[in-house]
Amino acid sequence: MPGPAVNATMTKFGYPATCVAETPLWSVQVRPQQATLGALVLVCREPVTAFGALSAPAFAELGRHVAAAEGVLKRLFAYDKINYLMLMMVDPDVHFHVLPRYAAERAFEGTAFRDPGWPRPPDLAHAPALPDGLLDRLTATVAAAWPGKPA
Repeated sequence: MPGPAVNATMTKFGYPATCVAETPLWSVQVRPQQATLGALVLVCREPVTAFGALSAPAFAELGRHVAAAEGVLKRLFAYDKINYLMLMMVDPDVHFHVLPRYAAERAFEGTAFRDPGWPRPPDLAHAPALPDGLLDRLTATVAAAWPGKPA
């Protein structure tokens, strides 16, 4: 029996290397371009391109992923606010950009992350260059903190 679908949006955002959690209906991935520290994408695995076309189970499961993302990102990075963007202009599969927002600079393993859009909309074009291996370590950090993962 084949596994859950992998769509183009998941692949664009680095799946499977950036995946921190997944179910048959959703993939939670660290966003390779960290516009803000801890930025994620929640990608629906159903073959739909409109939010209203999601199945009832996908809608129900989305709430669990949102709650998990908020809890993990708050514990790890102490964000001040969190934003969700559903744009689907370039990547048509249903997905959300999850952007923790910060009034002050944060750092992860010595790399500074600023939020130049604060307190306005996030600046998705802004992302620091990540040193080699940092995306992998950030992904591992978020994955290890995800609910249901072994401590």
